[in-house]
Amino acid sequence: MTSQIEVVKELMKQTVVFGIGLGYQLIALASGATVSKMGFGHHGSNIPVTEIATNKVKITHQNHGYAVDVDSLEAASLEMTYQALNDKSCEGIEHKEYPAFGIQFYPQTSAGPAVIS
Repeated sequence: MTSQIEVVKELMKQTVVFGIGLGYQLIALASGATVSKMGFGHHGSNIPVTEIATNKVKITHQNHGYAVDVDSLEAASLEMTYQALNDKSCEGIEHKEYPAFGIQFYPQTSAGPAVIS
């Protein structure tokens, strides 16, 4: 995993980087934040998340067992952009210096694949 973190660290200095799920965690690790295993994780299509800038709640689809540690964000030049309502874990980040940001949840409009007729 170290080589992927180094790649993300270099990419963040050169271009816009957006990470979802593991990509979000790689941005956090490349910035110097830490990631920890959660007790139960977030699994399901009804996980409430607050967008901090607007204070609006989104119901999200998630499937993960690790979380970016909130206490490690400031030293890593990261700002939390989304927070889980149930356990206050970090669900989104934005880098303060580079154009890098990410979210832990799936950003689709509904859980599961879309049916095309």
